[in-house]
Amino acid sequence: MTENTPRTETLMSKEAHEAPTRCAEQLRLNSDLVRDAGARLRELAPPFAATLARGSSDQAAAFGKFLLEIYGHTPTLSHAPSTGSLYHATSPNFRNVPLIAISQSGKSPDLLAAAEEAGAKGALIIAIVNDANSPLAELADIVIPVYAGPENSVAATKSFVCTLIALMHLVAEWSQDGALLAALGQVEEVLTKAANTDWTGVTDMLTSAGDMFVLGRGPTLAIAGEAALKLKETCGLHAEAFSSAEFAHGPMTLVGEGDPVLALAPLDEASTGLNERLEDFAARGAKVIAAGRAQDVSSAECTLPTATDCHPALGAIAQIQSFYALANAVSLARGHNPDSPPHLNKVTRTL
Repeated sequence: MTENTPRTETLMSKEAHEAPTRCAEQLRLNSDLVRDAGARLRELAPPFAATLARGSSDQAAAFGKFLLEIYGHTPTLSHAPSTGSLYHATSPNFRNVPLIAISQSGKSPDLLAAAEEAGAKGALIIAIVNDANSPLAELADIVIPVYAGPENSVAATKSFVCTLIALMHLVAEWSQDGALLAALGQVEEVLTKAANTDWTGVTDMLTSAGDMFVLGRGPTLAIAGEAALKLKETCGLHAEAFSSAEFAHGPMTLVGEGDPVLALAPLDEASTGLNERLEDFAARGAKVIAAGRAQDVSSAECTLPTATDCHPALGAIAQIQSFYALANAVSLARGHNPDSPPHLNKVTRTL
């Protein structure tokens, strides 16, 4: 690499690129474990489920909520860690309810305290963790390792993708949804293609941006949340995620000339009305970048290649897999180090 060659290889980019292989290995190693967990949950037949997480893991939890409600037909709430860790107000109605606690490290004090209190109220604690020997795993009834391997970049990438696949696997086995189960067999192929799909051609559109919006809906809403979080975390770019349906209820007034908007189009019914919304952005002079089926994003100024011939849940995961290389490029172009964002640590200790 010469002195003037842009640096692109970082821990973040390297680790993100490992995700497809790690996910395939996870599905193989967890096959019996998750099948048994699904059978146990079908027998339990809970009235609702809950998630427990922070940061990127909470975006994964939102993805899990979508899967559970759409394919598992199980209402799912987000259990705030402070309910158990600070207020000690966990409801007794959690008895025999699955609480899916998601954490890379399994060490955050607030998650541990909340999970422990919920367990004491009779909740079935399911830990989805990268460290199967962590304190969170030790107190759980069911442990689903994501097998992402060591992740040294502060920005979570492969561990996030692996967590999404673990959630997809769990819901597929729990719900016995045929299409979702079949999609598990495409994971490595679709994600490998996504990892090698180049979105960095739009880097210049984001390099000097001060603010931007990231839109999703249905399976891509949580993906938009993770993308916005990574833009803030690694690029110092104020990005906010919204549902493309919700955006018309107020936030649209913030969009002006030259503002970048990234739309992550879903591959299911949730794409309804999206192209008309993108037309509104274009009419306001916004720079619209979009990934999705051609008919859903034809009004975008720039379209990004993405998987469109797979299950909507897997298509959403493929979008974040492709996005990480873009976030890495934008971070470097803005003079940041994506591996070590300021004021952040790998394990966040809050209570």
